Amino acid sequence: MMKRLSQTLCFLVLLLTSLLLLGCSDDSGSTKKKLEGLYTFSGGPSGGTFQYYASAIATIGQKQGQKLLARSSGGSIENIRLVNSQKADFAVAYSGHIYAGAHASLKNDENTYDNVLVMAYLYGAPAQLVVKAGKGINSPLDLAGKRVGVGNAGSGAAANAEIYFSSLGIWDQMDREFLGYRNAATAMQNGQLDAFWVFTGYPSASILEVAMQADIRLLDTYTAGEAVGLFKNNPFFTAVTVPANTYKGQTQDIASFQDGALLVANSKVPDDVVHQILTALFDQDGLDYLVSVHNSAKSMSVETGLKGVVTPIHPGALKFWQEMGISIPVLAE
Repeated sequence: MMKRLSQTLCFLVLLLTSLLLLGCSDDSGSTKKKLEGLYTFSGGPSGGTFQYYASAIATIGQKQGQKLLARSSGGSIENIRLVNSQKADFAVAYSGHIYAGAHASLKNDENTYDNVLVMAYLYGAPAQLVVKAGKGINSPLDLAGKRVGVGNAGSGAAANAEIYFSSLGIWDQMDREFLGYRNAATAMQNGQLDAFWVFTGYPSASILEVAMQADIRLLDTYTAGEAVGLFKNNPFFTAVTVPANTYKGQTQDIASFQDGALLVANSKVPDDVVHQILTALFDQDGLDYLVSVHNSAKSMSVETGLKGVVTPIHPGALKFWQEMGISIPVLAE
């Protein structure tokens, strides 16, 4: 009798779970909220910067009475697809990928992702190209024929590495290794790489790790890129300087470029919800909380709120930034 009762209860649990899952989505690809007014926020891989921001912004929104649920994802490109299809309402994504998605130019993907609208600039992800000092590698162009870690396959770092090195004409000439930052750092220490590419805020823990074990050199990525028209062809990239002494042995400022990590929302998220989240986010308490979660938020301010934005802005965000007196980028109007 008890065994039959247990089997019946298990069946009911499975049935209810299935009904809940079916109720969350339909064949059109749009998402029906499990709870009225629940919004999902797609971040990135667990432990990554995107996920820190997703969780922190969800927490700030929750304090304002919003029902925000943060969840992990594969990163920028996946987030664009999720937000565009309403399988996520908010996300973090790189400006360059948003631009490519809006222009149907994502790699191996001809779809147009025009339901992904910008809310705000969060932080810059600078290109940082590391080699061991004294190896005769003085410019990115010297990496032709060398072993280079370019980031995980499918990651934003790898996508931007391909844009950069293809512009220089050496992408196909390098011995590319698709490794995450930590594995790339280990490989360089073991003599298995000549260089590795990092596309994240500085200081990077992986570069710090290598610099503790060996003399390193950070290469100037801006000069070579400018010479081949990289920034004219990719308007989402902006100049940035990695300050001297960011890493052990780095005694000079290094010219580089960055892509902006942006907060985005689906076009159907209500204007007032977007406005409320931005109001709480750029309040001093909100900014202080973000800095406590991740150091890269130190660069966030109202003044830099639309930095690097070259794609359309959500109407709720547009209202907020106009109230703040911020000029709206021409390409974003």
